[in-house]
Amino acid sequence: MNKVTILGSLNVDTILRVKRFPKPGETLPLTGKSVAGGGKGANQAIAAARAGADTTFIGKVGQDQAGDFMVTQLTDSGVNAEFVQHSAEADTGSAVIMLDSSSENRILIDGGTNQKVTAADVDLAQTVISQSDFIVAQFETPQAATMRAFELAHAAKQRTILNPAPATKQVAPDLLKLTDLIIPNETETETLTGIPVTDEHAMIKAAEACQAMGVANVIITVGSKGAFWMSGQNHGFVPAYKVNAIDTTAAGDTFIGALSSILKPDFSNLAAAVRFANRASSLAVQKLGAQPSIPTEAAIRAADRA
Repeated sequence: MNKVTILGSLNVDTILRVKRFPKPGETLPLTGKSVAGGGKGANQAIAAARAGADTTFIGKVGQDQAGDFMVTQLTDSGVNAEFVQHSAEADTGSAVIMLDSSSENRILIDGGTNQKVTAADVDLAQTVISQSDFIVAQFETPQAATMRAFELAHAAKQRTILNPAPATKQVAPDLLKLTDLIIPNETETETLTGIPVTDEHAMIKAAEACQAMGVANVIITVGSKGAFWMSGQNHGFVPAYKVNAIDTTAAGDTFIGALSSILKPDFSNLAAAVRFANRASSLAVQKLGAQPSIPTEAAIRAADRA
């Protein structure tokens, strides 16, 4: 069982279902509405825990009902929430997700307390970080906090995983040098490297560009097509499982959490871990909502046997 520590965001998601997205100035009726736990960090932590990892979360929520709700979402899934602080600086993060009939989404985020996470907050979890196989972070919390987490991880000779999402060109070069595995999607890959992800040749070039920035191991996720991986000079493409997608909101987060649960710290099983993560993601997209859709290890294994 891997020990995984996630530094990241916690958001309460309001999901608005529509037949199609409205045009500028247009008003359309909803076909449905629901509320669920979300945030890239929280999604990844729950995915890791449900896939079998011993998982700890570092983050912040407000002193509000939404914060209590998000902590419960973590603990109910077996995530250690000891290092989730309740802060009076802002409200708990939130997101509004518009989902159309073809399962495409549009997402608006209010970072709230996610933007208040500091390096000092990370220091409180130093012992847990030093004992974790993987430290995972995204860009919904400040990069300074991620930098500190990755510094502590490397000082303890532990591995780091960066999900550079949401996409940004403002990535600290020193952070990339502390990253052992980076997992962007097509948009994030192009933003990071300047290389459009159009085919496998482009993926190779983009992965090599990431390696030139100091990241030895790269996974580029390409939605319903699958995922490309590169480790050193070795690389390959793992096709996605073909399913009827209902809601793709947490697909990438499920992939990352599941992957971290079984990936070996020497990355020797990277291709197999990508296949496992693809399977987990394929199950997540068949249900509505971010965290409610994330599968357990038993469900992932059962789907592989089916």
